[in-house]
Amino acid sequence: MVKKVYIETYGCQMNVADSEVVVSILTDHGYEHTDEIKEAGLILINTCSIRENAEQRVWGRLKAIGHLKRKNPGIVIGMIGCMAERLKEEAIEKEHLVDMIVGPDAYRELPLLIAEVESGHKAVNVLLSREETYGDISPVRMDKNGVTSFVSIMRGCNNMCAYCVVPYVRGAERSRDAESVINEVRDLWKKGYREVTLLGQNVDSYNWKSGEHIIAFPELLERAAIVNPLMRIRFSTSHPKDISDELLHMMSVYPNICRHIHLPAQSGSSRILKLMNREYTRDWYMERISAIKSIMPECAISTDIITGFCTETEDDHRETLSLMEWAGYDFAYMFKYSERPGTRAARKYSDDVPEEIKTRRLNEIIALQNKLSIRSKKHDVGRIFEVLIEDFSKRSQDHLSGRTSQNKVVVFPGEGKIRGEYVSVKIESSTSATLLGKII
Repeated sequence: MVKKVYIETYGCQMNVADSEVVVSILTDHGYEHTDEIKEAGLILINTCSIRENAEQRVWGRLKAIGHLKRKNPGIVIGMIGCMAERLKEEAIEKEHLVDMIVGPDAYRELPLLIAEVESGHKAVNVLLSREETYGDISPVRMDKNGVTSFVSIMRGCNNMCAYCVVPYVRGAERSRDAESVINEVRDLWKKGYREVTLLGQNVDSYNWKSGEHIIAFPELLERAAIVNPLMRIRFSTSHPKDISDELLHMMSVYPNICRHIHLPAQSGSSRILKLMNREYTRDWYMERISAIKSIMPECAISTDIITGFCTETEDDHRETLSLMEWAGYDFAYMFKYSERPGTRAARKYSDDVPEEIKTRRLNEIIALQNKLSIRSKKHDVGRIFEVLIEDFSKRSQDHLSGRTSQNKVVVFPGEGKIRGEYVSVKIESSTSATLLGKII
């Protein structure tokens, strides 16, 4: 009988890429991936620890699927990823919801750990590595459209931002062999994919030594771009302290490197940025935004904002709002500060901004970003964009959906076109989230 594995992924794109690595490892050991949880003998929940509500969602989900274990005690339920790393053995004990805890650097050990559980024991491996990149593993692609995919270029993070748990759950930075990255991009092209996103906690610090030659991120990005001019290349995430003019000038040379940069600001206040240990000031950040707009005027810029960080005042909040207005972000991810155990902020600062103030400030940030996003999309009305078709529209099989180089979603009548094709679309109108147009 074929053993089946079901995997559910929470959190960032890196976790999506990790889930594909996990399925590849298990496939090599006789497992078959299934999208139906009731068919699976092995259920894995790939978890995120970035905010408390992300963890609460996972606990809620584990409780919800507990009935499957009660019906069939032979099912193995595992927690993998960042929560597994952060909580370690605690997660095994908590309400006895899982049989196995596996950290992000221990996925190669999954077959042994599963065997341990099947022999009647709980299994834990949360050892972090300074070498593991899974660079030799060919991920099993679980995306639905067969057009876009992710390629992980590095693991871990050396930026010890005061609020962030990532360095503790993913370990120190290590870059993946550049040739293995490019081989994976080539393989995706051959399989029909037309867009890849190169992933890292901080892609700008990618650094691989090949003989006497150091390959930094600009060169890796260029190598990816020349695999095929019809293969779009995206990347995420950039760090404001590291993004260089060299990278921006190189991007401007290759049309298939997408005109979108995600540059997390987190705050518009230099005082708060210093407390966050972000290693740049408001002025530095603004200079990097100016450089992007000067070198690539057509580039879309998105960001992350955290409101309500320790000691944040109304003046600090207003500085964030003014930075957003000045930058004119095309879109943003916006959150209330959530204290994470073990971080520098949890150890050294008091989470002293009242919840109702955090909520009010977040609502103001969201309201402003909605205005900026609408303004950005209205600016595109009347323009023509090259769109990569990804799927049908969510609302109608007569309409297709894709994205511009700037990462904006476009919906348009299909006219017989199919996934993976490029089409020129004239934008006729927009909503707050979507551009609407027609093929020309």
